[in-house]
Amino acid sequence: MSDTPAKSPQPVETSSAAIRPGEVPFATDASADGAPHVTAVQDYDAVLLAGFGGPEGQEDVIPFLRNVTRGRGIPDERLEEVATHYRHFGGVSPINEHNRQLRQAIEEEMRARGLQLPVYWGNRNWAPYLEDTVTQAAEAGHTRLLAVATSAYSSYSSCRQYREDFARAVLETGLAGVVRIDKVRQFFDVPGFVQPFAEGVAEAVRGFAAEGLTGGQVRVLFATHSIPTADAERSGPRELGLGDGGAYAAQHRAVGRQIMEQLREEGAAEETTAWELVYQSRSGPPSQPWLEPDVCDRIAELPGEGVQAVIVVPLGFLSDHMEVLWDLDEEAMEAAEQAGLRAVRTPTPGVHGAFVASLVDLLEERIHAVPAADRPHVTDLGPWYDVCRPECCENVRRGFSPAAAGVAP
Repeated sequence: MSDTPAKSPQPVETSSAAIRPGEVPFATDASADGAPHVTAVQDYDAVLLAGFGGPEGQEDVIPFLRNVTRGRGIPDERLEEVATHYRHFGGVSPINEHNRQLRQAIEEEMRARGLQLPVYWGNRNWAPYLEDTVTQAAEAGHTRLLAVATSAYSSYSSCRQYREDFARAVLETGLAGVVRIDKVRQFFDVPGFVQPFAEGVAEAVRGFAAEGLTGGQVRVLFATHSIPTADAERSGPRELGLGDGGAYAAQHRAVGRQIMEQLREEGAAEETTAWELVYQSRSGPPSQPWLEPDVCDRIAELPGEGVQAVIVVPLGFLSDHMEVLWDLDEEAMEAAEQAGLRAVRTPTPGVHGAFVASLVDLLEERIHAVPAADRPHVTDLGPWYDVCRPECCENVRRGFSPAAAGVAP
């Protein structure tokens, strides 16, 4: 259980009309000109690992969920319905421990490369809070921070909200104009993020083949968190025209396609082994459209398509936190059992060596201003932007608030 009192930070109420077109609030000189990719070598004081946060005891659960849902007016009795997932695991989300491990792994990889920057860790929704972490960094004389958010894809909740939280943190701590925060690009298609998923699918395919289940008998479901359809449509730069689901869905589809093509080329998967993108963990009211199909709904339909085994790949997640442990390991596996399907859930990247190496590659490419053409990526969508584009990843219900590391609004 945490001793730290729960905070409930509020959005900064600043009209987008007050932000000048092209302005990059709270940005360093590296991103202030708004160019998509930074081309000048940078001198950072420290690295900021930015996480979602999670409860670490039964008494933390409801205060944590209040933080996550702040501003939505959700009563505690409804929050308690979600709390049962955490209470099933003793009220402890594994996400904080994962970030402790990830922070240590990043530090070790940096030291091995001769990068002597300290790595700070701060969360959006639970201790250690970003505000406290930014204050700690500033007190130590570290005011130029390069952030890595623990989310690989583009959407409001997985990118822009982190950027808004960076801006809010420097405002609420009185450090605006003192602390500057940049952010590495979204890393959905860097090799080290994709490799652990590919390895997991290959191992699962081999396991089912050993049981005599091959080709069309096996279906690969790439699972990610569902988000409101309206937010998905606004994810990523609008001028890209990425179709239904915006950049959020397009990035996931591109990574899933790359994994399956790679495994087929290597002979690790058959041409007849189909795959698809599915969604999980929706939390909005029934009247609000969210991305579909739901993973459990699709699992229930698969026997009618001749499928006998399913491989569930947590493609949208870095670690085995609650949405993986409950929504996939509990609910999706139960759905597979009820459908009479063999099922396996593949690993998340966690602290896989290739993943950690790619995160440090991202830090180095910003520090050394590696040209975009030389940055590693495995899909046609990459390399993604260093500086988020105008109107990228709008939250339809809230509009735009000040955000670091991007072009306003």
